[in-house]
Amino acid sequence: MKLSARNQIPGKILAIKKGPVSTIVTLEIAPGLKLTSVITADGAKDLKLAKGKSAVAIVKSSSILLGVDD
Repeated sequence: MKLSARNQIPGKILAIKKGPVSTIVTLEIAPGLKLTSVITADGAKDLKLAKGKSAVAIVKSSSILLGVDD
């Protein structure tokens, strides 16, 4: 897979929570560090996602917002 996106984060699928419209996928991207993505149910089916399988999170946003409590 070749992509122009530079924000590619490889990981291993820890959990998949399927819903009627969307699927929540949790990746372990480093020991103890998790990243969660919400994708369409059809997309999850097409990718044949499975717990333990390797996957790559690709960030397609041009900016990332941060917030802190006052």
